[in-house]
Amino acid sequence: MAEPHEHEHTPSPGSGSSGGLTGAVVVVALVSAISGLLYGYDTGIISGALLQISDEFSIGNGWEQVIAASILAGAVVGALVCSRLSERRGRRGTLLVVAVVFVVGTVGASLAPDPVTLSLARLVLGFAVGGATQTAPVYVAELAPSRYRGRLVLCFQIAIGVGILTATVVGASERVDWRVAIGAAAVPALVMLLLMLRLPESPRWLLKTAQADRAHRSLESVRPRGADVAGELDEIGTAVHAEREASTSGWRGLREAWVRPALIVGCGLAVFTQLSGIEMIVYYSPTILTDNGFSDSAALRVSVALGATYLVTQLIGLAIIDRVGRRRLTLLTLPGAALSLVVLGTFFVTGNDGEAQVPFIVATLVAFMAFTAGGIQLMGWLTGSEIYPLATRSAGAAAQSASLWGTNLLITLTLLSIIDTIGTGQTFWLYAAFNVIAFVFLYRRMPELTGRSLEQIEGRLSSGRFRPADFAGTR
Repeated sequence: MAEPHEHEHTPSPGSGSSGGLTGAVVVVALVSAISGLLYGYDTGIISGALLQISDEFSIGNGWEQVIAASILAGAVVGALVCSRLSERRGRRGTLLVVAVVFVVGTVGASLAPDPVTLSLARLVLGFAVGGATQTAPVYVAELAPSRYRGRLVLCFQIAIGVGILTATVVGASERVDWRVAIGAAAVPALVMLLLMLRLPESPRWLLKTAQADRAHRSLESVRPRGADVAGELDEIGTAVHAEREASTSGWRGLREAWVRPALIVGCGLAVFTQLSGIEMIVYYSPTILTDNGFSDSAALRVSVALGATYLVTQLIGLAIIDRVGRRRLTLLTLPGAALSLVVLGTFFVTGNDGEAQVPFIVATLVAFMAFTAGGIQLMGWLTGSEIYPLATRSAGAAAQSASLWGTNLLITLTLLSIIDTIGTGQTFWLYAAFNVIAFVFLYRRMPELTGRSLEQIEGRLSSGRFRPADFAGTR
């Protein structure tokens, strides 16, 4: 979850304080968007594909859970490994590795002869997914001019929604074999690899590794011809020096008592984005619906509606988040998500899940998706870029990303078994309870970060004033 958002009201030093938008910067943003698209598509395509896979391999819920979850296990590893790899080998070098792994994992999954091979291939693919979410947005943020950074980094978030929607449309067509549907992702992965070969390394990373001349050339290559980049390089160098001299840094810094409140809020928020129930709906809605009497076609069409809702409400949420506020938007939408799941569970528990109730069930699913995608889902990817002190930000974002993927993995591995044990409706109620717990946790622990500079947030942390009340009236 590495810095997918750095909004323009909180610019960080040395990320492009001047300069216009060049073709090279657009290509950088395109690479980030492709990686987001692959993340959304590769995680979402399994939803519809599982219906075909279970028939071809004659497998039950246990194997379905393993196949769906394997990509998430890989993502946990990818996020943690690529966090360190991008510091040692550079952002560009890491993204080249990620692109190659995307191609290898995609091709391997599409050719898998059995569920074991398919799971292993998706494990490899997950490494690329986790690595992309950790590295691509950072790469864009460090190359883009500051006045364009927010909009360009947002390409990653929007592309995730586009990928999920595309996956649901492909699945709903019922005309595309699952091997073709999964293998198609190799094309954008290959495009990403070819584009990366033509792009420079991050000047910030080059300065951190004492390669000043390369940093100068790198920055010049993404700024308008003839632009003086000396001032911008000085800003980057100042920020790099401050980070290097910080007494609290890296993974060790996360253990400091004054940093701990940020880690609790960040990782807690990441966990609750998954316990909200969105992955249950994205991965398993066709399986859940067909198991409860829906036809395959109807279940897959519902998935398309949910994918479209995810994308539209994410765009709406991104448009209003700076006006409404991160904390307020989260607390306003969580009760709606909880209520939607209570109503949804009631349909199944009371036996009102027949054909006559289909429109109401679908409407409730769409309502849940709108409240969740336009609310807490935005926060899970946003806070990693702003809640941690500068010197621990990379490690904090990686820890938050691992928390998110780890929770996602646990849910995906156990969901169908929980449904088999306690019932579909009761499972929806369980996730409604998680939303209520999330509301209480965030109400008590999450301050309003909107409108605060990164320096203000770090200052509140260092002074031990990081409760919601400590941020009241300081915007």
